[in-house]
Amino acid sequence: MPSSQDAIAALSGLLSDEGERITRLWSKRLRAETYEVEVPGRDLRAPLRHLLDELARLLQDRGEDAVRLWPEVVRSHGAFRYDQNFEPEDLTREFKSLQEVLLYVYARRNGGAIHADVAELVSELVWEADASAQASYARVLKTEEVRFREAAVMESVLNHVEVGILLAETDGMVSFASPPVSRLMGVPMRAVVGARAAGTLGPVLSQVNARHPTGEPFKVQDMPFLRALREKAPVRGVMMQVERPGGGDATLEMSATPVWEEDHVLAGVIQTFSDRTEAAVKTKALENAHDEVRRLQGQLLRRTRQQALGQLASGAAHALNNFLNVLRLRITLLRREYKPEHVDSLDKTVRQIGELVARLQEFSVQRTEERLGNVPVDQTVREALELARGELEQREHPVHTELDLGFPWGVKADAGFFRELIVNLMLSARDRMEGGGTLVVHSRPAGGDWLDLRIDDGGRPYTQDELAGLFDPLRRDPGAPQFSLFLAVARTQVQRWGGELTVENRRDGSGASFIVRLPRFSEALAPSPMPGTGPQPTPAMGRLPRVPQRARRVLVVDDDLDNARMMAEVLGEEGYDVQVAHSPDVALHMWEKNPYDAALLDAVMPEMTGWELARELRQRTPQALLAIVTGMDVRGQNRANLAQVDAVFRKPIDVGALDDFLSQTRGEDEPAEQTDLHDATH
Repeated sequence: MPSSQDAIAALSGLLSDEGERITRLWSKRLRAETYEVEVPGRDLRAPLRHLLDELARLLQDRGEDAVRLWPEVVRSHGAFRYDQNFEPEDLTREFKSLQEVLLYVYARRNGGAIHADVAELVSELVWEADASAQASYARVLKTEEVRFREAAVMESVLNHVEVGILLAETDGMVSFASPPVSRLMGVPMRAVVGARAAGTLGPVLSQVNARHPTGEPFKVQDMPFLRALREKAPVRGVMMQVERPGGGDATLEMSATPVWEEDHVLAGVIQTFSDRTEAAVKTKALENAHDEVRRLQGQLLRRTRQQALGQLASGAAHALNNFLNVLRLRITLLRREYKPEHVDSLDKTVRQIGELVARLQEFSVQRTEERLGNVPVDQTVREALELARGELEQREHPVHTELDLGFPWGVKADAGFFRELIVNLMLSARDRMEGGGTLVVHSRPAGGDWLDLRIDDGGRPYTQDELAGLFDPLRRDPGAPQFSLFLAVARTQVQRWGGELTVENRRDGSGASFIVRLPRFSEALAPSPMPGTGPQPTPAMGRLPRVPQRARRVLVVDDDLDNARMMAEVLGEEGYDVQVAHSPDVALHMWEKNPYDAALLDAVMPEMTGWELARELRQRTPQALLAIVTGMDVRGQNRANLAQVDAVFRKPIDVGALDDFLSQTRGEDEPAEQTDLHDATH
């Protein structure tokens, strides 16, 4: 009876001597056992001979350790048989066939005898190998099942999710596109997959009439994944509109993200497609609704402004009648006896009329932009009161105003808007004081760097509900919507200046107070012109160099004969050679015959405006001095018009300022300076 060492030696010698025969018999028996298995190439011998060679080597080199080591060699055989479509039962039959073949060949070699130790060694080797191969097979099977499930889930997600996914290689070729891409784009997937974008996407984009939200055609290079490849960075939120085959437009949102390998090499780009059609439709509807609301608010604001202007005009008419009465009386006295004080009084009254008209024009102009600057508070309050005084006091129950001003500095605001705000708050307070009374305006520093401007009225205190909704522009109480809209806009305006507009009931219960809090202007306040100085000319940016006064040929163009003749007479007495044209056509004809050194142009004429005439004259004689003379406010003019002239004079004209202007000169080659719009509105 051989020992275990003898059994190992016997089996090792058997494999060395009969290895080819054992492989042939094993292959033959395996083929018979697994006749239903489709083995690629039907080559069964090579893997079997490899296993037997490894077993012979281990038995010879490692002895008893071969039982432990051979299963590790066989482990990969299970995965190999999985790839050949073997079932687990086929693996068991394969190793059972090996046991039978080994024992059969051993018995024939030993005269039909099979020693127990050899049989036991063969059985242990075979079944350890089978267990190892089965474990490997099971591991691969489990892994493949997981992969299958993941693939199935991913396929389901890609087919049913609303987001389309496109994969692009580094050369721009589209290698994959999920079904939603086809649905969203309205083209079959084969139209975009399998070729480089430059050759396939162009016709596709043309077919679906792809375009940007602005209406411009959407080009191939605009695709996010191509941009991400070029820029090597994510591209987000690219919008594209396409026409669906069934009709109607679709709005798609696309984003692209680069994919990097571990060594920071660009591997490709993932691009997503999302349907934003419904959101785009809702956004468009909201924009239309917002535009409509703004239009209606604009109408309400214009109506409010017109009503306020009409009220101011009523009070201004009273003031103008007083001024005109003074003029008539002074003229009467001047006819009887010439005295210098009569002339001075006439000049002062004319300046006051000019200031009043200028403030009315500033109030009525439709401003389109704010110009923040250093606005003197107490002076602006007095100017606003002069505008509103007539409407406050000329009523059956007048409202008198008491000023308690103590803020001699400026605030950061827009001068025109700030004056208009104060006027509207005064008129609103008057409407609350139907029985008349006293309106008190206070200005005080608050915390050192702030202004508190308080307007106290004597009307009925507000209820808590009224206070809560007073700034709501959508209030529907009778008489409230326009006032609430004004307050809502005014508060937003004050907030843009960095302040706040609030309202509260007075502590003594005698009315309500509107409080405007604004930051004090940080820079030193520039000297402000004193009230009553009269309208001044508005020069272009930078004064022209002064030269000694000399005779200058001046053309006055005005369709009002009296104004033109009086202007010519006054300038003639100052030493100028003045000609008059009563229409733009006549002026152009006279200029062609002999160009003038300067021209004073009325802004409003039937055939052509003064701005248009200035443009024509500037082309003919670039070095000429040109000025607009108007009784209108020029804030509505654009910069292109203002750039054509060197100054704007407001009627009534200060003759001294006009003489200063005409005594200036421009070099022959010096172009007209750009007129500053802000300066042109002083």
